[in-house]
Amino acid sequence: MARKSVIAREKKRQRMVAKYADLRKQLKEEGRWDELDKLPRNSNPIRLHNRCKLTGRPKGYMRQFGLCRVKFRQMALDGKIPGVTKASW
Repeated sequence: MARKSVIAREKKRQRMVAKYADLRKQLKEEGRWDELDKLPRNSNPIRLHNRCKLTGRPKGYMRQFGLCRVKFRQMALDGKIPGVTKASW
């Protein structure tokens, strides 16, 4: 599991991106680049990183489910994800 501080930092970035989204869009359309530079760095959506919703793991992330590969496999085998079955042929 990822450290609590790393998970909290990512959530803080998500809140900041949402807060400044409209202002960033407006400044870009008007071409006011110097004012855009003065906004907080973490308000840029490019700084966000996908993390597992359960563990906070940054690697092996599956967008469709919002989980890392480890938790996805565990939950799929337990039957907790509807419509997902282990392949057999």
